[in-house]
Amino acid sequence: MHFEVPTPLAYFASLVESDEHFPLLEAAAAVAQDEYPELDVQRVLGEVDQLLARLKRRLASDAPALQRLRTLNQFFFRDLSFGGNLNDYYDPDNSYLHAVLRTRRGIPITLAVIWLELAAGLGLQAKGVAFPGHFMLKVTLPKGQVIIDPFTGQSLSREELSQRLEPYRQRSGLVDDFEVPLALYLQAASPREIIARMLRNLKEIYMSQEDHARLIAVLDRLLVLQPDSWSDHRDRGLAWAEQGDAQRALPDLQAYLDHAEDALDLDVVSQRVAQLRRAQG
Repeated sequence: MHFEVPTPLAYFASLVESDEHFPLLEAAAAVAQDEYPELDVQRVLGEVDQLLARLKRRLASDAPALQRLRTLNQFFFRDLSFGGNLNDYYDPDNSYLHAVLRTRRGIPITLAVIWLELAAGLGLQAKGVAFPGHFMLKVTLPKGQVIIDPFTGQSLSREELSQRLEPYRQRSGLVDDFEVPLALYLQAASPREIIARMLRNLKEIYMSQEDHARLIAVLDRLLVLQPDSWSDHRDRGLAWAEQGDAQRALPDLQAYLDHAEDALDLDVVSQRVAQLRRAQG
């Protein structure tokens, strides 16, 4: 009998097909397969299961939620020393779960994904928060809500969150009459949004490095995840054009022109499409 092994992209597509059963940890681990094709994703999941088993041994089954949260934070941030990679924040490995598990260093969102899996295993009501510029965690407890910075393990007050938000508000013009309540920035991110944010971090790194081959692989995943993201179609088309592949570039760039009606760069993209068509003859 012959079994066809799915490509890494096809495997990823099968994981993110439905929002109803979206395996966040597995999808996050699978992101690394473009860079590490031999990666065994199930082994990564097994490593997290082992951490959870160690953690559970520290708690009585009827431990209250606040005790479970404190034990989790002690275990994750202090005993295991998970934390932010301050020395090399833009290293792509910070976005790959298997590497974060090995080095115990990552960026807020990858640290958060591992932490959330452990929190779920303890029965905590925890969610990721797509806070501007810095991914956060929130936990709902009987007496209120706790916001945690996954980079440091620090719990943040409303004042500290507002302070962190201020530069974003100033840049975006969301001040005075246009100010948005803090609570709107603390809404839970869906698993699909979390994976998209992970991929966008990688996209930014590879765009800044002008690494078109790796950028295309990331954009392939983003477009599996969010097919109607027309700016990602544009960016993939431009990356294919830089690679000298007009045949692959043109459908993406045309899709952008057809759907991004009010975009400011339509003329520039139209000129690029005309150049590519002329080059094709």
